[in-house]
Amino acid sequence: MMGPCRSGTCRALALLALLFALWERGCWGLNPSSGDLEKSPHSDPDSWEVLHRHKRSWVWNQFFVLEEFTGNEPLYVGKLHSDLDKGDGKVKYVLTGEGATSIFTIDENTGDIHATKRLDREAQAYYTLAAQAVDRLTNLPVEPRSEFVVKVQDINDNEPKFLDGPYLAGVPEMSPLGTMVVQVAATDADDPTYGNSARVVYSIVHGQPYFSVEPKTGIIRTALPNMDRETRDQYVLVIQAKDMVGQMGGLSGTTSVTVTLTDVNDNPPRFTHKSYQYTVLESLPVKSVVARIKAADADIGSNAEMDYRIMDGDGPGMFNITTDDDTQEGVILLLKPLDFETKSSFSLRIEATNRNIDSNFLSLGPFSDTTSVKVTVEDVNEPPMFSSPLSKMVVSEDARVGTSIGRVSAHDPDTSNSAIRYSIDRNTDLERFFNVDALSGIISTAKPLDREANSVHNLTIFAIESQDPTQIGKGVTLITVTDINDNAPVFAIDYETLLCENARPGQVIQTISAVDKDEPLSGHRFYFALAASAAGNLNFTLRDNKDNTASILTKRGGFGRREQPVYQLPVLIMDSGSPALSSTNTLSVRVCDCDSDGVALSCGAVAYTATGLSTGALLAILGCIITLLGKIHVTLVSEIHVHNPFNLRVAIETVIASDCIVLDETQTATRRWRPQVLSVSDQQHHCHHPSIHPSSLPPSLPLSLPYGINLSHQLRRHNVIPAAERHLSC
Repeated sequence: MMGPCRSGTCRALALLALLFALWERGCWGLNPSSGDLEKSPHSDPDSWEVLHRHKRSWVWNQFFVLEEFTGNEPLYVGKLHSDLDKGDGKVKYVLTGEGATSIFTIDENTGDIHATKRLDREAQAYYTLAAQAVDRLTNLPVEPRSEFVVKVQDINDNEPKFLDGPYLAGVPEMSPLGTMVVQVAATDADDPTYGNSARVVYSIVHGQPYFSVEPKTGIIRTALPNMDRETRDQYVLVIQAKDMVGQMGGLSGTTSVTVTLTDVNDNPPRFTHKSYQYTVLESLPVKSVVARIKAADADIGSNAEMDYRIMDGDGPGMFNITTDDDTQEGVILLLKPLDFETKSSFSLRIEATNRNIDSNFLSLGPFSDTTSVKVTVEDVNEPPMFSSPLSKMVVSEDARVGTSIGRVSAHDPDTSNSAIRYSIDRNTDLERFFNVDALSGIISTAKPLDREANSVHNLTIFAIESQDPTQIGKGVTLITVTDINDNAPVFAIDYETLLCENARPGQVIQTISAVDKDEPLSGHRFYFALAASAAGNLNFTLRDNKDNTASILTKRGGFGRREQPVYQLPVLIMDSGSPALSSTNTLSVRVCDCDSDGVALSCGAVAYTATGLSTGALLAILGCIITLLGKIHVTLVSEIHVHNPFNLRVAIETVIASDCIVLDETQTATRRWRPQVLSVSDQQHHCHHPSIHPSSLPPSLPLSLPYGINLSHQLRRHNVIPAAERHLSC
């Protein structure tokens, strides 16, 4: 920046600088006598020819003006003149383009150009303007419009700046002399093509003797070998950049560079003590932490990582040691239960070794260390211990109550050797199937067992110290109930067997199977046969398939629903147990009307129809019925003791469909019911009355009667039998 000066002096200095710059660049000079531009000896001959051909004295190359000019008067830039200007005022000069009128002005009479404002080359390095000579009266151009450039001449008014600063850098500790750390760079806004205003050199202001900087490149290097991070890990440098090649009067800028020494593995691990001692309770659970030890390592990060191992000791398999990756401690873990009465102390020898060893620093090793660890066990009052934590016992499901199954045993592990009492955790034996003798530990049955209800009992047994009842040991006893053959086989499902009326003899109408709640070791084997009461029937037969199934076959054809809609077939099923058990199961066979493919269409009883009966036949049937009604009486007398009641309603409601037919006036067949009453001795007494129907039984009819009471009297009393038909007997 130029300081203030008197306008004449500043203008003279500016003019001299401009003339000097024009002389250096080979510019045109002015001929004071004619106003024409003279050709410089360094100028382009072609340019001269062009100028000579147009006969005008325009300045075709650049004008120059110093930046940051601080004079009080406008700064003279240059002069434009046309050969057609005779000095009579007829020619007017006009200036247009960048900064015209706002920065640059032109005297329209003389063509003198001035800068009215202070210019900054770093803001704008040049301005492109256009000049034209016009006739003052007609305003028509007398010369073609021509462009020229005003270039702002640089001065050293900008100091170097570190655009990327401040800097952070790192270099490994113990690096050799001259190791590169980082490169810094400063920029100068001045013109790098003019003078030395933008030529920068670097120097270190603060940070010696540890680091140095190359003057031309800005590369920072270590100036001392083997700098130790553990002694000092960070340095703050101040770097200066100065323009004018560092000469006096140049401008300068500074930046800081923080250099951190990064860690290398140059320090081995070391235990602070040669021996350590720890005390633990004998009740310490397995997998618990016994102790933590740590070898000191001045390094950090991965260079301080280490592995621990137990080299030797007098408790093999009792302990293990691992590394806590967060703290780099050696964690000693318990692998087996401690027992003060067996062993009260242990001695271990432990080694710590660096996990990542740098071969460049092996001479500083060895990178491992050892120490001794003594673990002392303290005695505690322990609960009783079972000789076996899990006892397995077996008992048959037919065992009598009080049968001994097995014995559990526990002891006091302490030196006091207290007596033990046993009990069952009733939460594991809610129905109290078992007992345990408090002194001997013998387990016995307390209830009958049923394997089919519960085949395995899982009991928890308590062992309690007599001297200290708070010390309770627990053991588990599994009691398996073995099977006996105490369940007979039955049908696997409730079968619904349908028989087509057009079935052929020997046709399989049903395949049956069985299930048994028992589980014999050799598996089930069932045998099938018809019950003795059905062995000689003419309708069906049974075939044992020898694979725990049986087939039901027809013996004949021609079944009809009118003859019998339902057949009850008793089937005997026997297992292979010892002793063998059997049961009789009834298979209901319903006769159905089927299509040609054997698909049932309708099943069960059908109503009879009477067509074509003569009046004589009808009268004969009616007479038969009247005769029967007049002769039938019912008297039911018990063959057992009087105090056993007989269910009257059940007896009357136990009915089967009657084959009796009664025709009304419309000749329509109507079904009536015939009660079939069974006595307690299971002897069948058929008491027939065509008008008694279960739905007609009044609610007032008693549910039971003692034997010896006249049934006819009760029926008449409750108006079950009409007055004309009071005599009903068996």
